[in-house]
This record gives sequence, C-alpha cells and structure tokens, in this order.
Amino acid sequence: MAWSTRQLAELAGTTVKAVRHYHDIGLLDLPDRASNGYKQYGIAHLVRLLQIRRLSDLGVPLSSIASLGAEELDAEEAVRALDAELESTIERLQQTRAELAVILQNGVRTDVPAEFASVAEEMSEADRALILVSSRVYSAEAMKDIRGLLDTRDPIDDEFDSLPADADQETIESLAVRFAPVILRHQAEIPWLEGPASGELLGAEAVRTTMAEAVLHLYNPAQLEVMRAAYRIAHPEA
Repeated sequence: MAWSTRQLAELAGTTVKAVRHYHDIGLLDLPDRASNGYKQYGIAHLVRLLQIRRLSDLGVPLSSIASLGAEELDAEEAVRALDAELESTIERLQQTRAELAVILQNGVRTDVPAEFASVAEEMSEADRALILVSSRVYSAEAMKDIRGLLDTRDPIDDEFDSLPADADQETIESLAVRFAPVILRHQAEIPWLEGPASGELLGAEAVRTTMAEAVLHLYNPAQLEVMRAAYRIAHPEA
C-alpha cells in the first residue's frame, strides 16, 4: 500500500508542511512517484517519520537527528546530550526560583543582582543601574569586590546622590574635595579599578566604553563634574 503526503502526515500525527521540511533538510528520503506524479510513501517512510517525531517530541533538535542515520535514530549519544542540557536548564531554573523566593519573602528589589539586594535600598537609582550594567561586563569575582565597597556607606554618598543638576560651582568643588579621599580609598581596596580588571568578561576597551557610556547617561552634569574634579584632586599627576 502507498500513501500520499497528506495521508502519511495524518498517520504520523504531523503536518504536510513538516514532512516537506524533513525532506528539505535531508531527514526523510523522498519516495518514488506514481505515473501521475504523486508521491508514494511506504511503511519505511512511516517508520522513519515516527522515529523522527519520537525524538523531536523528546526535545532532540532536528539538527542532531539529521546527523544520525535511519538505523541510529535511537542513538544513546543524542539522548544523553539532551539529558545533560535539561539537567543544566533545571539547575538554572532552580537557582532562579531560589532567588525569586528570597525576593518574595523579603520584598527585596529586583533591579540589581541578587548579591546586592541587601544594600539596594540605600543606593540611588543611578547606582543600581550602574551595578546592573557592571554585572554584564565584570566577572562574579570582580562583582564581589565591588559589593564589598558597599558594606559601609560614606555620608558623602547621600550628598552626591542628592546633588541637583544645576548645582553651583562652589558646591561642586566642595563636594569634589571631600569625594577625592573616597576615590583613593576605593582604589586602595580594589587596585584593578585603576586598570583593566582581571575579571572582565569583555575586552578592556569594550568594558571601558560601556562603563563610560553608562556613567555619562546615568548621572547628571553636576555629579559628572564632581567625579571629574575629584579624580583630578586624587590624581594631580594624571
């Protein structure tokens, strides 16, 4: 007995479009055609299609199935690879659920990495955004260094956070003078702040430009001027 494409698709519980796609990517051999030009599928095609559907339903990518011969469709290697991938996914989801549980239980903020949640309320919106950007360019180890700086909040941080964009020059200069020692202290605690971080996830230039762009976008003009002036005071030789 021979089946048409539609009949084969119905028997296998799939669609004509899927059958044609399997032909296109080499998963399913093309059948012979009848004298009228219509495809004629046999039992071998049905078995092959059912095997493809079985692995596909289990989550094995079509690209992996394509690398197997018809006699290898139950290959252990493909299933083991899928199992490992699922295990990794489950671990990631469990970690996410654990973080969500902490958020729901303690009502902590979600706009910073989990390890910064306990200090997030004391941070300005700009600082939280900068930490979020930092987490994408620095390694977990480097972020631990940054997190350590936040255990003790300097009173000058509140002044800096509340500094209006139109602050006068005298206020900016006064704040910069008192901000310079903070910069020096941070650099002493984390030496890599003055150079490429050993924990960079991107190249040094990409990190520099990304962080510079973030700072320029997140802080107001007066705050930026305080940063520049404080750095000049802390490093007069620069």
